[in-house]
Amino acid sequence: MTLGFALLGADAGARRGRLTTAHGTVETPTFMAVGTAATVKGLTPAMVASTGTGIVLGNTYHLMLRPGAERIAKLGGLHQFMQWPGPILTDSGGYQVMSLAGLRTLSEQGVEFRSHHDGSKHMLSPERSTEIQHLLDATITMAFDECTPFPATEDVAAQSMALSMRWAKRSRDAFVARDGYGQFGIVQGSVYPDLRQQSVDALLQIGFEGYAVGGLAVGEPQAEMFRVLEHTTPALPADRPRYLMGVGKPGDLVGAVARGIDMFDCVIPTRSGRTGQAFTRAGPLNIRNARYADDPRPLDPECACPVCAGGFSRAYLHHLVRSEEMLGPMLLTWHNLSYYQDLMAMMRQAIEAGTFAQFQTQFTADQARGIAP
Repeated sequence: MTLGFALLGADAGARRGRLTTAHGTVETPTFMAVGTAATVKGLTPAMVASTGTGIVLGNTYHLMLRPGAERIAKLGGLHQFMQWPGPILTDSGGYQVMSLAGLRTLSEQGVEFRSHHDGSKHMLSPERSTEIQHLLDATITMAFDECTPFPATEDVAAQSMALSMRWAKRSRDAFVARDGYGQFGIVQGSVYPDLRQQSVDALLQIGFEGYAVGGLAVGEPQAEMFRVLEHTTPALPADRPRYLMGVGKPGDLVGAVARGIDMFDCVIPTRSGRTGQAFTRAGPLNIRNARYADDPRPLDPECACPVCAGGFSRAYLHHLVRSEEMLGPMLLTWHNLSYYQDLMAMMRQAIEAGTFAQFQTQFTADQARGIAP
């Protein structure tokens, strides 16, 4: 089989689907836990799985530098290396090398850059990025692209998008097709609808197992991101998964699902857990605040995760974080990822029931009420 995607239902723009891969099945809409360097920071694979996470993300740039793609391949591939048997999507590394403003040189061939670890020189091209992802045994490989900066003029965005489309063709030519594996092309074009359409047209001509929307969540307002999605997602094939890269906060996820997105990834739930922020059904809270020092309640009384259901109080978590005990960030990360997966599950249920609009209204009201003192 090839990478399979079945659209099981829809409610207005929101979609309910199922992604079938060589490493298991993923129910969509889905949130991918970010395991950049072959680990979801602070959690064991069993803890990640306990949250309901079905697919994780690894990163080509970081893994090619340390410990090296060839080394991981010799050790059995990324699934064996990190003890995650489920699907893995790998970012192509394009975003990371583009962020190395003073350490990289862009050309038609690719990007030459110096490692942020030791200054060693490397070349990442569409062919090399695709080869690395093959060595890692990524279930889903991403095409190599240039993440257009924001803001960008239309001329700059057009040149960047055109380069990404040429790289997309080279990425596709280098991809080794295997049963249950796939490659996603990435739509670019900044905030310009005509450029986004041109990008979609170019990717459809090449042909991919799925399509990602890139170049968003890079500084533009949420309303602008939603406007771009409203122009872009209707142009994508209904029978292929749609992935919004690097997004986002809970409200971003709900709004993007309403506009036809199926897959997400973001460091927010894990990074926030490491810095003392917890997400709840009544909005985020900062557990460092002194008001939680004597609070016996769980982070979220409606949450059934091992942290909230396990009896860990806000007071205890406040103590751990303020004392810089490593258990604090671990528990907060575990809760946050559980919250995100619960949110995705609730959206899937609402789409199936035909009540997504009501769900979205209630979600917005709940988030607005805030955390009680």
